[in-house]
Amino acid sequence: MLLPVYQGDSASRVRRAIASVTLDQTLPPSQLVIVRDGPVGDEIERVLEEAERDERFPADVVRLPAGVGLADALDLGLENCRHDVVARMDADDVALPERFERQLALLGEGYDIVGSAIAEIGDDESARLASRPVPVTHREIMAQLHFRTPFNHPSVMYRASAVRAAGGYRGVPDMEDYWLWARMLHAGSRGANVPDVLVLYRVSDGAYARRGGARMLRAELRLQRQMLKAGYTGPSRFLRNVLVRGAYRLVPTRVRRTGYRTAFTEQPLAVEGASAEKAAG
Repeated sequence: MLLPVYQGDSASRVRRAIASVTLDQTLPPSQLVIVRDGPVGDEIERVLEEAERDERFPADVVRLPAGVGLADALDLGLENCRHDVVARMDADDVALPERFERQLALLGEGYDIVGSAIAEIGDDESARLASRPVPVTHREIMAQLHFRTPFNHPSVMYRASAVRAAGGYRGVPDMEDYWLWARMLHAGSRGANVPDVLVLYRVSDGAYARRGGARMLRAELRLQRQMLKAGYTGPSRFLRNVLVRGAYRLVPTRVRRTGYRTAFTEQPLAVEGASAEKAAG
């Protein structure tokens, strides 16, 4: 289990995330690697020290003296993972109990990267705000890849050897996961998703604001140029992606949140009655 932590995280949520990927799992991980991306406050440091001393699931904490950003933090964390199968999650999210058991079963069928649907939550993890469905089969994943990421990054479990063979996370800051999936899948890795929600994804007040603005527009343009250069998209798809995805980065946050939830999520009542086939669509 690879879990990055940084100054902006909440100590109580970090503790909850750690418990959800260890004590709560029907199939707990053999190793927990926590990457401290730069200095953190005393409360988070105490949580990390507790995790290191835990007799049941002692964590390997990699303490970086300065913040290096998510891509480099994850690559450095992977260097400390002793196993080829690695699960990812963020330090304010919650893994549901059967997450690892269900994803590992798919990896055992020969897949290299397996994700799942996720449910957005706020402070109360029992109240699901919306669910983000995913394409389920490898064919559906490849069909979606040219326009939007087919995996919810905090939900993935992958083979570290395949990640390293693709060059790791570095390359397109702020879009490191999408660029990594594109390289892995075009290099021959096979992907799948569990259609059910296996991760509760914490959405803070500024979550949708951080997806917009000049910085994310620059990241979007870098990604689209890389996709075009690599031959993953053609000129017409490149133009469409720049126009549609670029516009998404520039609209007001309220419009961005409403548009994203309308296009890419299901509301709680719809989620409860959804079949696996609907979630795959």
